[in-house]
Amino acid sequence: MLLTPGQRNDGTQLFALLDAIGIPREGGGRARKRPDRLLADRGYSKDLYRRMLRARGIPHTIPERTKDRKLRAERPGRPVHFDAELYAKRNVVERCVGRLKQWRSVATRYEKRAVNYRAVVLIASLMIWLSP
Repeated sequence: MLLTPGQRNDGTQLFALLDAIGIPREGGGRARKRPDRLLADRGYSKDLYRRMLRARGIPHTIPERTKDRKLRAERPGRPVHFDAELYAKRNVVERCVGRLKQWRSVATRYEKRAVNYRAVVLIASLMIWLSP
């Protein structure tokens, strides 16, 4: 989990978040650094993010912005592949954020320091995870 200031674009942390990934292997050994696929919203639709993901060999499902779709229609090239059925699975993330925001201290961010706020979010996440 990485925190950004409230007015900051989440996309600025995509590189750092991908570098922090460590997916444990079943048989042990060094953790994988590359996820099977990235599902992201339109905020990550920029060419910069798509190129970076392609360079790392990470397949992604990101919808195009309307203005980008219009620009692409004007010039030739391969259209961006988008799997709507796979993208629909992203609702798990949105529901998780909704459940986290049920915690008043997470939703209103009473904590002044980022370290304390991160701790509150982690505690709330653990409580959600451990609840029946």
